[in-house]
Amino acid sequence: MNNSTNHLHERLRALAQNLWWMWHPEVIRLFTDLDPHLWREAGHNPIAFLNRITPEQIEHRASELVLHSRINHCFRRLNEYLQRKQTWGNLHCGNLSSRPVAYFSAEFGMHESFPIYSGGLGVLAGDHLKSASDLDIPLVAIGLLYHQGYFNQRLTREGWQEEEYVNFDFKQLPLEPLKNGDGHPLTIHIDTREKALLARIWQLQVGRVRLLLLDSNVEGNSEEDRALTSRLYGGNERTRIRQELLLGIGGARALQALQIYPGVLHLNEGHSAFAILEEVWRMMQDDGIPFERARRRVSLYTVFTTHTPVEAGHDRFSPELIEEHMGIFREKLGMSHDDFMALGRVNPADRTEPFCMTVLALKNSRQANAVSAIHADVSRRMWHGLWPQRPEVEVPIGHITNGVHVLSWLAPQMYKLFEMRLGPDWPTRMTHPDIWEKISSIDDGELWETHQILNTRLINFVRRRLQRVAKRLGDQETLNQIDRILDPDILTIGSARRLAAYKRGDLIFSQLERLTRLVTDPKRPIQIVFAGKAHPRDDEGKKILQRIMQHTHNPAFKSRIVFVEDYDYNVARHLVQGVDVWLNTPRRPLEACGTSGQKVILNGGLNLSILDGWWNEAYNGRNGFAIGRGGMHNDQNIQYQRDTEFLYDVLENEVIPLYYEREGDGIPHQWIRRIKASMQSLGWRFSADRMVTDYAMRFYLPAAGSKSADTV
Repeated sequence: MNNSTNHLHERLRALAQNLWWMWHPEVIRLFTDLDPHLWREAGHNPIAFLNRITPEQIEHRASELVLHSRINHCFRRLNEYLQRKQTWGNLHCGNLSSRPVAYFSAEFGMHESFPIYSGGLGVLAGDHLKSASDLDIPLVAIGLLYHQGYFNQRLTREGWQEEEYVNFDFKQLPLEPLKNGDGHPLTIHIDTREKALLARIWQLQVGRVRLLLLDSNVEGNSEEDRALTSRLYGGNERTRIRQELLLGIGGARALQALQIYPGVLHLNEGHSAFAILEEVWRMMQDDGIPFERARRRVSLYTVFTTHTPVEAGHDRFSPELIEEHMGIFREKLGMSHDDFMALGRVNPADRTEPFCMTVLALKNSRQANAVSAIHADVSRRMWHGLWPQRPEVEVPIGHITNGVHVLSWLAPQMYKLFEMRLGPDWPTRMTHPDIWEKISSIDDGELWETHQILNTRLINFVRRRLQRVAKRLGDQETLNQIDRILDPDILTIGSARRLAAYKRGDLIFSQLERLTRLVTDPKRPIQIVFAGKAHPRDDEGKKILQRIMQHTHNPAFKSRIVFVEDYDYNVARHLVQGVDVWLNTPRRPLEACGTSGQKVILNGGLNLSILDGWWNEAYNGRNGFAIGRGGMHNDQNIQYQRDTEFLYDVLENEVIPLYYEREGDGIPHQWIRRIKASMQSLGWRFSADRMVTDYAMRFYLPAAGSKSADTV
């Protein structure tokens, strides 16, 4: 191997080792151009890709396609990104440089090649890390390394969901095992009544941000404990509390082992709330102060984000489980069992009330926030019992509405269009409303053509996925018509959600005669692409999925309504980039935020949604479509019927006519006017960069300032 060949391979390997590549299309195109078939076969994973291709093959392909300068350019860009000093974070977050934000989350969704996420919570956490990196906010993240991730979805001929779990090959992931001074794996341990729980620490680099992942599959653990980090949200309550013990206390101890002393604890949901207690114990030891004083001090630099308005989404544990897992720890804190349980109870005197992780976090946080304005109202009502002496509107739960990491979800074709029309620096100015004023100057034909390319790309992707499923099931009928499934000239509606009852993923099927007329209309038809997973233990969610699947086999809907199996980051990316309309029909007010629709905005799609979550703040009458007027009836059945009527009324009278209103050039100019209004009014507001700067200015900096001032 000559020096040039080795040099090329090393640079590609360096690009693959930092997850920065995930939101930089020019790097992804490099691997795609080297070998498109292998890139797809490797699951869009550059480590797996490089492990299957020799340096000599890389050199040959690079010479053949003249890729050397592109590889060198991408390598330089990564290094310039990591070394840049003139950043937002450097300017605004100086007091976090030595004591960073510690961001705890049970899941992180950053790309399909690293599936340690189940859905929205994890993808939001991944987007948070990417924007923290882009802004250069000092932040270290802590999570768990799930060996099997969530699950792969496989549908039977009857449309029933089955779960498939596959172990990851760690050699195919850019993980670095952390070691102690003796060269052995760096390990933390947690004492419980039964036996110590052990875990080792792995590290990933997400741009400028470090992600620490705990792994319990180590020698010294029981088989039960080794399996704790095998599956995301698997097992029973005992499994859940041990995972949360590992995430919270284990995560805090991992930071201590690395001599990282955070200026802010940011808990993304209640799963990691035990981290507060570990930090209290450390302060008691270091500063020689009693529990209550240490607890008050830790609360001053703790930030808690709650994500669910559904009661079942808040983890609760029995006194027996708490004593088994936290008994030794509470004794170290010098607390009685009742006093410890009171930390997680709305009513401390009620001995029948279980221990709630959300309550622990709310009671011990300087700042608590929901993820949209309407979700904050719901959360204040839900947790009013913690502050019964206050009016509901004064319950200390605010909100920072979620946003999405734009460069992760924006199609490369649309990025190029923005670069030409908004200026090459638009990504660094995306939170400034003025940059989006230039959208109006984009030629309608140019914008429409770009979106149509993405729509065709989505249709081709869906056909490939349906073909794969049809081959597995021996469905010859689908295979015979695969090239006729979906049509780029027809209005394409996308709907992809976790299939839970309150999300009402099958609402549109409530009036089959009307739906049939819309789908089969000879002049103005519609087509719908569905995707989504039900939780393995949610049979009601699985029945919703099965009903959708049965409708896809209806002869009237054949080739016009389809379901894409195994919803993941890759499926989501194709959908949000290619649909004309994003459909969202949750039961108000149970959608905390719903960021999927935000990903559609800059790709030229429009939202059609119940006025819940983020859309309740976003819709202005000109930038998309609303289902209903935001009312809520006490009778859920009546509300369901009303929402169905509202949905069909807006489809029949607004969405479909506007889409098919064409002038002589065949371009829907009024539809495009609405797309531009959506981009201009929403692009800057619902980005993760805006969200993370909100956290930094409103929460992180005041919290870190309190800690550095040693306020008591």
